[in-house]
Amino acid sequence: MKNRSLRARVGFALAGWKAAWTRESSFRTQVWCALAALAGLAVMKPPPYWWALVVVTCALVLALELINSALEGLIDLLHPAIHPEIKVIKDMLAGAVLMISCAAVIIVLIMALAYVLASLHALET
Repeated sequence: MKNRSLRARVGFALAGWKAAWTRESSFRTQVWCALAALAGLAVMKPPPYWWALVVVTCALVLALELINSALEGLIDLLHPAIHPEIKVIKDMLAGAVLMISCAAVIIVLIMALAYVLASLHALET
């Protein structure tokens, strides 16, 4: 598996995205939220730094969701029985996704507030 071509490695990554899309409703929800955020950027046309911040945050949310899904799948495979420690581990993984998702929402709210304030300022002048 080591030292595969770039094309092969990208193919593996795209297969991972496809598997997450197919298997994980939370990944699909996060993708739709990211697309909504990008649509909001297209409508508001903020400065480039907002684009960068929102795109990186969306990528972080999706990447963390992929990691969460992969680790939960591995945990379920290795230890399919219900176990209190397994629950704690899965809860912490979900908490990590929730944390970055909350940060993403806060960033979008701050950007929207900045947009509204700039619009109001433009109306005053």
